[in-house]
Amino acid sequence: MRYEDIINLPHHVSSRHRPMPLLNRAAQFAPFAALTGHDAAIAEMARHTSDRVELSPADQTILSRRLAIALKSSSRVVIAYFHPDPVKNGGCYLTVSGEIKKLEKYDGVLTLSSGHTIPLANIFSIDGSIFDSLD
Repeated sequence: MRYEDIINLPHHVSSRHRPMPLLNRAAQFAPFAALTGHDAAIAEMARHTSDRVELSPADQTILSRRLAIALKSSSRVVIAYFHPDPVKNGGCYLTVSGEIKKLEKYDGVLTLSSGHTIPLANIFSIDGSIFDSLD
């Protein structure tokens, strides 16, 4: 009983309007992003950052001694440092290795032979084979 009154009628073709091109017809069913950038904002909020760990005075003394030893030696060292996030609070800890090229005391920056520049205030640890005899 359903639609028996219209099921066998011919397809209506308008005498006033031209048929819509297939490309335009397909576009009307394409997905629409009403909230442009919303997915990116949610992903940014979900991105995890770590808090910066403050070193104790004893750890700062150990770090200063290791830095002095590393500056005198041309050995390869592994430096862990805090990299602040440019967008939100916190950051991440990164590790780089190489020989220390120079220490810029005025700017407070350590430069490695690999080209990495690390602010001294962000250095968390300095390790390497030159420190094996100290432990």
